[in-house]
Amino acid sequence: MNLSEHNRKAWNKKVEAESRYTKAVDSEIIEQSRLGNWEICVTTEKPVPRQWFPESLEGNKVLCLASGGGQQGPILAAAGADVTVLDISDKQLEQDKLVAESEGLKIKAVQGDMSDLSAFMDQTFDIIVHPVSNLFVDDIRPVWKEAYRVLRDGGSLISGFTNPLLWLFDELKEEQGVLDVKYAVPSSTLDHLDPEEVKAYVESGDTIEYAHSLEDQIQGQIDAGFVIAGFYEDDFGGERLIDQYIRTFIATRAIR
Repeated sequence: MNLSEHNRKAWNKKVEAESRYTKAVDSEIIEQSRLGNWEICVTTEKPVPRQWFPESLEGNKVLCLASGGGQQGPILAAAGADVTVLDISDKQLEQDKLVAESEGLKIKAVQGDMSDLSAFMDQTFDIIVHPVSNLFVDDIRPVWKEAYRVLRDGGSLISGFTNPLLWLFDELKEEQGVLDVKYAVPSSTLDHLDPEEVKAYVESGDTIEYAHSLEDQIQGQIDAGFVIAGFYEDDFGGERLIDQYIRTFIATRAIR
């Protein structure tokens, strides 16, 4: 099975279903961004601290990595950045193109896998914005290595990802108010299914996801050459039972 192709089609379906992470920003947000009143998220609820960005984005080349959907890219473009959005989903990229066309923004949309940035030269970008998305690749270390390669010296990688604790529990039981530890980490959506269940899941067209270790998430960035310079946590905004006990999303700022 081609994982990238499977998840491309799955994300295209999410766009058609108007999933939360496929809804583009509106004209009011773009106008405020032009005025300097902007914020973006790389996790679920909490905005990235503004001090993680330069005072002005003018002249900064930004790569929104696996970040289609018409959200982060248009905001940063309206704030003055030179924005490129890379995503595996053509329909997610269409969201960015639609906002760019309707709002008069310049955004370069590139379809591709987050693990392979060969479309870009070494040290091309000043900032990479990478929202929660590396759960859709089986090996995240190439993502960090490629991000390091295409960043300029002194550039920053702002990433959101899941705390692996999120993956430990039986989700159906959690919906019933019970936190039952059931799964190991690292693992994938398919690891806990028998062959018939795997076949049915793949045919359902839903995304295949991977629970990565914190070592791969954080030490993986360090091993790629980055220095971790910022950190915060986030949650589902109270939607999940586990939110009562721990925040299960992490954001980091890493410097090349």
